[in-house]
Amino acid sequence: MRSPAPLIRVLMATFSLLPCAAAAQDAAALPSFDRPGLGIGTDTVERGAWAVEMGLPDWERDRDRNGVRSDLLGTDTTLRTVLSETLELQLMLTPWQRLRERAPGIRQRAEGAGDTQVGVKWAPDAGGGGDWAVLASTTLAKGDAAFTDGRRYALAATYEHPLSARITGALFGQYSRGDGEWTAVWSPSLTLELTPRWSGFLEAGFTRQRGEPSSSVAGGGLIWTPRPGLQLDASVDLGLNADSPDLQAGLGISFYLR
Repeated sequence: MRSPAPLIRVLMATFSLLPCAAAAQDAAALPSFDRPGLGIGTDTVERGAWAVEMGLPDWERDRDRNGVRSDLLGTDTTLRTVLSETLELQLMLTPWQRLRERAPGIRQRAEGAGDTQVGVKWAPDAGGGGDWAVLASTTLAKGDAAFTDGRRYALAATYEHPLSARITGALFGQYSRGDGEWTAVWSPSLTLELTPRWSGFLEAGFTRQRGEPSSSVAGGGLIWTPRPGLQLDASVDLGLNADSPDLQAGLGISFYLR
């Protein structure tokens, strides 16, 4: 069983960099972060910059049809850097996860790392009123046995369109394959700018997997941007049927480094 101590040291070092990272930003608008929510953004990071997006942590709770309750905590982290004006490289990893399962006569616990994935996002200048982006990704390294999904290949796309000066609508879709299985996800969402520093969003997500019942969730969250290049978020999604996770929630931080 792995100790979370290395993760704690990474987080401490990360937070020590935040004042420097924020100070390096000017007042100009910066590209948006992909976090939070089920979808991805339509921006790429600036040349010479890194975007770091971290769950602190993300949490999922579920009770299956056999009465087994599971709680999963994870520190999902995405690192983004530019390849060209419209292309960016993403490294997606989960350095620490903890799973607890409980039922009458059953009490299990596991800790470890999840899969590491690498992806390339293409976000062309669409012009007109809408923006779109495509993300292709694959498994770079498998995680510990309790937390791996095996080798998978995924293609995702998102489209955003402003509905008014303060409201933006988006539609996200993803298709992935691996180990002879496939999964399809689609998610509509609305984002509302509340103030220059606060925004909120509503979303729904629908998942279909080969040989498994369909699942669906709905919820939303808040995003706070205390200064350019620094973002904090909180979100909650609730399951809409018996085959969906009962609860998906998370706190996160995202920031730019130059």
